[in-house]
Formats: sequence, C-alpha cells, structure tokens
Amino acid sequence: MANEAVIVELLGNKGDPMQFICVDGDAYPKGTILKLSDNREADLSAADGDLCAGICAMEKVANDGSTTVSAYTNGVFTLTEANSAEIAVGKPVTIGGANLIKLAAAGEASTGDIFGRALATIAKNGTGSVRVLL
Repeated sequence: MANEAVIVELLGNKGDPMQFICVDGDAYPKGTILKLSDNREADLSAADGDLCAGICAMEKVANDGSTTVSAYTNGVFTLTEANSAEIAVGKPVTIGGANLIKLAAAGEASTGDIFGRALATIAKNGTGSVRVLL
C-alpha cells in the first residue's frame, strides 16, 4: 500500500495502541490507516466514509497465522490528503480513501468519522502533520 503514515510523535502511553481482530490472509503495512469494522475488527482503509480504528502500529504479514493487529490511537502523524481539497490548520479530518485523509464535512462530527485535526495547512494531494486522537 502507498501513503503510509509517518510517526512524528507518539502521545499518551506510547501512542495508546489498541489491539483489533484482523484477517490472517491480509497484509497490514505499518503506518496504514485502519478502518473499524464490526466486532472490533480492523481492516485497511479503502473509501471515503470509513470509520478510523487508528494507525497500524506493526507490520502484519499475510498468512502468518496472526489474527490480531495493533493500532496507534493517540499521536501526531504525517498523513496524505486525498486530492479533494486543501485542509486548513486546525480543521478536522476523516478517511478520504485508501490510506488517505480529507477535510471533514459539516455533518461528519455527529457520525464519528472525525479522527484528527490538521496541525498545519495540508495542500490538495499533499502531506502534513495531523493530531490523531481516538
């Protein structure tokens, strides 16, 4: 996968990692934005509107026998904008596609989609620091 998050700073208890169920047959690159599925399962982010589970804290190899993966839920990460619109400093972000972020729309606060705030202005299709807190 491309556009993996880069750790800038882990906050709380070393990023407050949470453990999620995952599919043994899938690969999860470290730094991938994970989406939350039912029954505390995490999968690779894929589309605008996915709910964020966190930032993958480990490399998980496909078919390695493991059915769990950890995700950072508290930190600062460099993330990539989904080529939709500039994100101004302080604005909330949501998943905007496969391992991408976008500016949160007005109603997304009530749906739980927001998972962070831009710490600097992020250009359309650019990268920038985001405070992730789930």
